[in-house]
Amino acid sequence: MELHLTLNGKPVSKTIAPDASLLNFLRECGCHSVRSGCDTGNCGICTVWVDGQPLLSCAYPAARAEGKNITTLEGVKAEADELIRYMAEEGADQCGYCSPGFIMAVLGMKRELQNPTEKEVKHYLAGNLCRCTGYASQTRILQKYLAEVQNNG
Repeated sequence: MELHLTLNGKPVSKTIAPDASLLNFLRECGCHSVRSGCDTGNCGICTVWVDGQPLLSCAYPAARAEGKNITTLEGVKAEADELIRYMAEEGADQCGYCSPGFIMAVLGMKRELQNPTEKEVKHYLAGNLCRCTGYASQTRILQKYLAEVQNNG
């Protein structure tokens, strides 16, 4: 079947298998920031945006993306670099494997919630799993980051 969508602001048309996942489709399109962690929709590593909403691409059939706007980390590079720099300066960096999904979730939260509470941050990121840090230090600095970028941007 032929799939037509917008990927990181550019139109894409590609033939896919009917059972293809969005994760595999995106990787075939060169979006290597989209990673597989569990393939069951439980870890958040494969988070992308579909029409601006964070979504787990491993559990989303590619065919459902017909006509939609898909954004991966490659599509928000400048914004992601700002968050990564902030995390490093605050000592909240991590190994990096789960970072793309985490960053996509945080940037989605930034668009959706204005000055979230710690409880809202934890709830929003509950679907993201980090095996090396558990996101303790990241969660601690996110309220500060979000307040700064939302008030300055």
